[in-house]
Amino acid sequence: MEKTLPHTGVPSNQCASTNKTHCASCSLNTLCLPLSLSKNDTELLDRIVKRSRPIHKGDYVFKQGEPFRSLFAIRTGSVKNFTIRSDGEEQITGFHLASELIGLSGFNDVEYPESAVALETTTVCELPIDQLDHLSDSMPNLRKQVLSSMGQEIRHDQQLLLMLSKKTADERIAFFILNLGRRFQRRGYSAKSFRLSMSRIDIANHLGMAVETVSRVFTRFQKAGYVQAEGKEIVICDPDALSRMSGESQDTPCTI
Repeated sequence: MEKTLPHTGVPSNQCASTNKTHCASCSLNTLCLPLSLSKNDTELLDRIVKRSRPIHKGDYVFKQGEPFRSLFAIRTGSVKNFTIRSDGEEQITGFHLASELIGLSGFNDVEYPESAVALETTTVCELPIDQLDHLSDSMPNLRKQVLSSMGQEIRHDQQLLLMLSKKTADERIAFFILNLGRRFQRRGYSAKSFRLSMSRIDIANHLGMAVETVSRVFTRFQKAGYVQAEGKEIVICDPDALSRMSGESQDTPCTI
């Protein structure tokens, strides 16, 4: 049975004992909400953060229809967001990596309009929305960071719509691979060699393609020398070729 990460009932001292990492000492604080915050403001933010146990692959961070109570910053691991369509099928709306916020779409309603599930063992920082909103009133830089994260999510949605309506299968996969590489690079990892935490089935669902098409595109890319792919391990051999194919410059900002 899939589990949902509890939103309430975890004492702050229990969270502290479970994980000793704090905002000021976290290696992701230059990418996450503490970005541009003073030391004092970072300490104030740290007081409202709940750090719970690791979430295992397949477990929920939150479920579609649950009350919107918190945002979550991913510290380690990765998460997929999805919504259930009117026909009962799952539609993946995005993949999220360390330092990224999830749950932002809940601002539009009193409930989460989509679900978030761990793709691998994942740890998150929970930010209760009522406390975060109160803190933002006296910390304009914090509010700016939340709005910036919302803007990135809107940009991601716009690019996804463009891909689904205009781009070919090859263009979609090329863009997806390059964008992931840029996102890993932001976190201090290689932009050309990384591991996919999501399955080919999930990639196909997200990009509006059949899984067989995704496999054929990867095969073509390998034969052309653009990438090397073994299981979930990806090596980008010719980023210029992928960039030309995707229709995007290699300097294009990465999106969530």
